[in-house]
Amino acid sequence: MKTRHRARELVLQALYEMDIRDQLSLDNFVSDSYPCLTQEEYDALEDEVKIYAALLLRGTLSNLDKINTYISEFSYNRPLNKIDVVDRNILRLSIYSLLQNEVHPHIIIDEAVKLSQDFSTEVNYKFINGILDAFQKKLNLEEKFN
Repeated sequence: MKTRHRARELVLQALYEMDIRDQLSLDNFVSDSYPCLTQEEYDALEDEVKIYAALLLRGTLSNLDKINTYISEFSYNRPLNKIDVVDRNILRLSIYSLLQNEVHPHIIIDEAVKLSQDFSTEVNYKFINGILDAFQKKLNLEEKFN
């Protein structure tokens, strides 16, 4: 689990960096280069971290428009551009993960809360938890009726 957690941290940091530079696109993603790491730090990572991080980052960027639409749908009181950059990218990463349905939703939401507690403000984890929980309930309903 530490391996995947480290990969999620890496992806969050990369998304944050790309977002603040207004370069959130797959065109700006280089699989063996993360702006938050030196080459030596990247080389020291386990292969599993590198592979999982690349998968998550590529998938999130590839589905960014769809993910942003979902965030906007569930963030009733805050437009996407008013959500804190860290929180916005935690939501993006987590919604992509929920859509993949490869990891149990409780683990994804728990990881998002942990990332928020580590990288965001003290109370924003509640906002993230609420949005992801509502989104997951919608996915569960759609699954039952399809």
